[in-house]
Amino acid sequence: MNRYTWRTFCLEIALLAGAFVFMVPMFVLVAVAFRHPEGVPGFLGFTWPLDFSNLGDAWVESAMGPSIINSTWITGVSVALIIALASTAAYTLTRRTQHWTKGLFYLFLAGFLFPGQLAMLPLYLAFAKLGMVGNPLAVVLINVGGFMPFAIFLYSVFLRDLPKEYEESATIDGARPMRMFWSVVFPLLRPVTGTVGILTALSIWNDFFTPLLYLTGGDSRTAPLSVFTFVSLYGADWPMVFSALITSVIPILIAYVLMQRFIMRGFASGLKG
Repeated sequence: MNRYTWRTFCLEIALLAGAFVFMVPMFVLVAVAFRHPEGVPGFLGFTWPLDFSNLGDAWVESAMGPSIINSTWITGVSVALIIALASTAAYTLTRRTQHWTKGLFYLFLAGFLFPGQLAMLPLYLAFAKLGMVGNPLAVVLINVGGFMPFAIFLYSVFLRDLPKEYEESATIDGARPMRMFWSVVFPLLRPVTGTVGILTALSIWNDFFTPLLYLTGGDSRTAPLSVFTFVSLYGADWPMVFSALITSVIPILIAYVLMQRFIMRGFASGLKG
């Protein structure tokens, strides 16, 4: 049994102090969001009593409800397509032994070398000619193309360490390649699928620039764009901005809390593997 020493106590104090430092931005966010117009800001900007009406006002004035629905649709469709396309592409590239598969794999990895801003203008012109500017489908296509190199890389690394015995057994039983992948291989990819899904979902949900560029002129907008409603050329209504920000992150926080057990299980099984 380990003894509780002064070193342990000091380490705990240091960790608590570090946690408090990292939580200061969150405290300030809540303080400004619930700031009473006539209150005098105190510690970390809190005013008493707290004004919770800002949340309702921000929700209505920014039309946050439809924006959250659009963000959910864009994020869900994008993540589903990324997982489906990247997993099948990585499986083909890692299991086939032709010379072209290795070159194609490095071609996908070349996507890491070029910033997305280089393709911003030609892609926008292409979507404009197709009449897709203002259509959420354009944002989905940009997200899928942008995250494919990252997702293919993760799947390929995981597949290289995955034993082939299960696939050989399925082949002996007469399973076709696609049936074998979706019934045998893909369930074994749950750890890396969880990693890809979490990282891409968070990035797509919080993305501001791509929806701003491709949804301009349309009736659809995402949650980050609704937060930007309260920012003008000459200033910003910070209590309303932070209130809208809180409401915009609630869905992704709820999803994380509900899936936390499965997320940690996926990470743990990936580490064991």
